[in-house]
Amino acid sequence: MPITVDACAAQHQGDRKEQQDRLAILPHVHQRGVALAVVADGMGGHAGGALAAEQVVHTAKTSFECFSPTVEMARILLENCMLEAHLMIKASRFMNEKDPHSTAVMLLLQPGKVTWAHCGDSRLYRFRDGEPIFRSVDHSYVEHLIATGRLSPEEALTHPNRNVLITSLGGKEDPRFDFGEACDLIGGDSFVICSDGLWAYFDDVEMGRIVAENSARRASEILVDAARARAGGGGDNLSLVIVKLNEARPAVAAPANGRRQ
Repeated sequence: MPITVDACAAQHQGDRKEQQDRLAILPHVHQRGVALAVVADGMGGHAGGALAAEQVVHTAKTSFECFSPTVEMARILLENCMLEAHLMIKASRFMNEKDPHSTAVMLLLQPGKVTWAHCGDSRLYRFRDGEPIFRSVDHSYVEHLIATGRLSPEEALTHPNRNVLITSLGGKEDPRFDFGEACDLIGGDSFVICSDGLWAYFDDVEMGRIVAENSARRASEILVDAARARAGGGGDNLSLVIVKLNEARPAVAAPANGRRQ
């Protein structure tokens, strides 16, 4: 059965003085059914983080416009987007006397296939009929402690260094990227990419349920409103993109007299 896409992007400045997140949903200019979603969470003091995140989105847009799905690999596109953004952010440090960095998470949608990449602690979630089936692993200090058995997931939620990253775009060291792909797409699958200002307030099950029970737009509104309420006046910038795959309903044919039954 044909699949339709319901997508929405949303963000909120939270309780910060500046919005340093950037996001975009970019449809391909030539290929129907091909789109790129991006979320970037900038860091680096006043204006520096916004500059870094803006560079991530700008680089992704420029690279995606030249992407040819029939001859180029999706992973190569995403890797090149990340690397170029990393180099451009590093260059901007010298020109602007700032210390900009950014996380990045990208989701490339093609007919029958989704490919993603992330750097830092902006996340990708995959759900099927609301059930969590995948979540990206943060490039953070606490996730490293969890992986090495020195910290439990529950302890990580309140660890004082839970926001410390071990890699990002624009840093002195070469960034680390993780990639994923899904080719078993069906109606009822959904994807969320978001910054930590959003995911910090939800477990996977609750997020999946909200996405499954609502349109992409309504789910975005519910998640943003709930995150703001739970932040209690101390909320970070938050950004998210929701992509839902729905089975297309067959059109109802009109009878010969022109009236629908």
